[in-house]
Amino acid sequence: MKDGSRVRGGGVCELCSRQVRELTRHHLIPRTRHKNRRNKRDFDRGDVKHRLALLCRPCHSHVHATLDNKALEREFNTVDALAAHPEIARFAEWIGQRPDGTRVGFRRWDAQ
Repeated sequence: MKDGSRVRGGGVCELCSRQVRELTRHHLIPRTRHKNRRNKRDFDRGDVKHRLALLCRPCHSHVHATLDNKALEREFNTVDALAAHPEIARFAEWIGQRPDGTRVGFRRWDAQ
């Protein structure tokens, strides 16, 4: 993780609502998709680069384990859309009841 993706001082995760010591910046429009023609057509340039969500590490990892960058760009580019995804909502509810520092392992399931 790059140093710029962590937020010093912590705060409240936008998905699970836990108070944590460290948050990460999640680009709601993935950086790998910023130069995509669709993004240039559908979003303001500043919006693409600065549309962020502040997430705890477990929620951030779960988002990327659950959804690929194309889905994040097209369907889940707001916090509300992420929170409405059934798997992410279930995970956020579960981790929201755990203390800060809870470590979670993830296995990404790619479509076969």
